Amino acid sequence: MMHGPAADQAETPSIATGHTPVALLGRALSVCNNIIVVFAALALIAACVILSYSVLGRALFHSPNYWQDEAAVFLLVGATFMSSAYVQSQRGHVSIEAFVGLLSARANSIRLWLVDVASFAFCTFFAWKSWTLAHEAYVDGQVSNSMWSPPLAIPYGLMALGMTLLCVQLLLQILIPLTGGARR
Repeated sequence: MMHGPAADQAETPSIATGHTPVALLGRALSVCNNIIVVFAALALIAACVILSYSVLGRALFHSPNYWQDEAAVFLLVGATFMSSAYVQSQRGHVSIEAFVGLLSARANSIRLWLVDVASFAFCTFFAWKSWTLAHEAYVDGQVSNSMWSPPLAIPYGLMALGMTLLCVQLLLQILIPLTGGARR
């Protein structure tokens, strides 16, 4: 059982130095991620306010909630998927660390790289399918089945964009060690 940071979590952040395309993309994605995290936090707060209003409105005034639940779900979907690249840049996603203490530092860095490659393959497929889903929803004019009927292209588009940003982040994490940068 470990009570401190895992060996692969204590490493330096992923940094590609210089003015290489990888370094420029890394800095641009970092700025983009930091902006998205602020908006994701605001979306979470808005979802909390909307759901609280919904509960109070039903309990105190017996008013129906046509839009509140769906608006909160849209905000939560957007915040979750759009902030996934930031979470990955911090290595904040859930990972299994059973082998970290058993492997050497070199073997752990290879393990992390292979996990990034496998994650990139999965997320690329997920992003592609998300874009096709968003496109179909937009072209067909799909709306939700509620009385409010917002377009489904909104959450599907946020999901697709978030997964694309996650793919770019994973690609950077794959390329940085290959270009001589420090990895996280």
